[in-house]
Amino acid sequence: MVLKLLGLLPTLLLTAPAAAAEWGTIAPATSTMETVRARYGAPTRTVNEKVEGYDAVRWVYEGPAAPPGVQRLTLEFGLLTRSGYRKEVVRALRLEPKQGIFDSANVVSGWGIPEFTGQEGGGRVFVYQDGLIVYFDKDGRATLLLFTPPQPPPAAAPPAKP
Repeated sequence: MVLKLLGLLPTLLLTAPAAAAEWGTIAPATSTMETVRARYGAPTRTVNEKVEGYDAVRWVYEGPAAPPGVQRLTLEFGLLTRSGYRKEVVRALRLEPKQGIFDSANVVSGWGIPEFTGQEGGGRVFVYQDGLIVYFDKDGRATLLLFTPPQPPPAAAPPAKP
């Protein structure tokens, strides 16, 4: 359920000025098609799609085109910003590491203590307000790192009535 909801969050966000979590020099809301291509070359495949009426693009790097230690790297381009829609800007980055590459200690070492944690599908989930969400399997190995623009903190719950 969390993954379904999170799939909607990065769709078309008005970006905040805060810096996003990054991986391999790619930062959502900052990196562009040009900077990604310069770093990783041409993608294995490209998908053109409409997202909420806007032209968007998804690049997938897999097999030999994927970075070392990664099964699949998927980049989604197209971000609605305060200055308008920018088709060339990274909206989200999905990193599917090879088994055993990242565990919770590696993630905390690289990105710090998460602001929120939870459970999904028998594994833990770490959520960082700078836009990183990490899913772990039941054995504590990261299966998905999802990078989005920074997320606003959740609204405070109203005080309980006496």
